[in-house]
Amino acid sequence: MWRFLKLLIFFIILLAVGFVGYAYIGPVVFPSDFAAPAQEVTRPVTLDAN
Repeated sequence: MWRFLKLLIFFIILLAVGFVGYAYIGPVVFPSDFAAPAQEVTRPVTLDAN
């Protein structure tokens, strides 16, 4: 049982390192996946300044 828990903890740590690495290296390697949607939004605004 202890062997299984050690293996599970190892995989969880490995996944966490992978996610952090993807967050830092991902925008360099996959820039389109991390790009914000470019869309112009125009809405009328009524200001109530008396």
